[in-house]
Order: sequence, then C-alpha cells, then structure tokens
Amino acid sequence: MFVLRDLPYSKDSMGDFLSPVAFDFHHGKHHQGYVNNLNNLIKDSEFKDSCLFTILNKSSGGMFNNAAQIYNHDFYWDCLSPKATEMSDELKNALEHDYGSLEGFKEAFLKSATTLFGSGWNWAVFNPANGKIEIVQTSNAQTPVTDKKVPLLVVDVWEHAYYIDHKNARPVYLEKFYEHINWAFVSQCLEWAKKEGVGSVDYYINQIVHKKA
Repeated sequence: MFVLRDLPYSKDSMGDFLSPVAFDFHHGKHHQGYVNNLNNLIKDSEFKDSCLFTILNKSSGGMFNNAAQIYNHDFYWDCLSPKATEMSDELKNALEHDYGSLEGFKEAFLKSATTLFGSGWNWAVFNPANGKIEIVQTSNAQTPVTDKKVPLLVVDVWEHAYYIDHKNARPVYLEKFYEHINWAFVSQCLEWAKKEGVGSVDYYINQIVHKKA
C-alpha cells in the first residue's frame, strides 16, 4: 500500500499564503484521496506490487490520474518553504541564460500559471534533449515526466489549491507562492536532472518520498 507523505513543514508555517485549514483540505483530504484511490485500483491489478514511478509511466485512465496526482502533490509540497532559501549559482546562471534574467523567468512562469485554463499544473522542467529549462503547462493530472522532462518546480493551479485562502484570485495566490519557493530544493533537482535525467525522478519518488507501507 502507498501512504500519504508527511508535509515537510508545519501547517501553520506559511502565514497568509496557505492556512492550516487549506492544508487540512488540500493535503489531508485531496492528496489522501488520491492515495486511497490508487491503493484500491491497484490491489487486483498487474500493478499491485509496482512502485509509483512504474505506475506513473505505464498505466492509463483512472490509475494514471491518481498516481500522477500523488506525484504532482508530493513534488508541490517540496517546492514550498516557510522561509526564504537561496538558489544555487548553477540554477541562477541557467535561468539567466534561458530567460534573460531572474525577473524574466518569474514573469514568464507567473504568466503561464495565470493563463492556464481550467485545472492543472504549471512547471519549470529540465529538458535533457536540449539542456534548457522550459516552462510547461499540464492539464488535470498530466505530468511532464511522461514526456521525459524532469520537473524542477511546480505550482498547483487547481482551485482546491487556493480557493480557501484566496477565493478566485489566482494571481494573488501565485505571487505569494513565488515568495515561498524552496529554491534550495529546485537547485537540487536541477543538479540531479543534469546528472541522471529522468532517472532522478525515479530516485526522488522511490527513495525520498514514496516508500510503500
């Protein structure tokens, strides 16, 4: 069985960005729901003994949707930090190279997240094919991992991610999100991505976050 991961910080640590109530619903109900659903779906299937990375890449339909939503949320929680963190020189140089400046990256990332229609996720990914950091939108449960791109940063733009605290003001939520990015984690992801490619996603899922109970 898969188990819901713990948050890497306390639920009352995010100030006016995300409230304990928001975490109770988003982590405790939505994220938990995906874990429960996946466990029910795999118990009599060919994936009953598979790791999350395998299910993510080889399943389809409802099984994929729930596996992907588990991974997407796992990764989202690690992209957040209650306190300011520093990005590595490697990440800073890459963003400046690909977007002109750090402000240029911020503008492009927030514009993409703001304009994503409906429910989904906005990502910064490392593309091993060209060595660039790209900004990618995915709808619903989709994830860049299935396109062989390595996630570095993600923001959840499903309404359940922000409605409790920010109602329909997605841009306000996104600005506050940007103030709480865990740049140390994003930097680590870039380092892993350059060394291991998509294999770093497998390592993250199976060694760092998701171990079966």
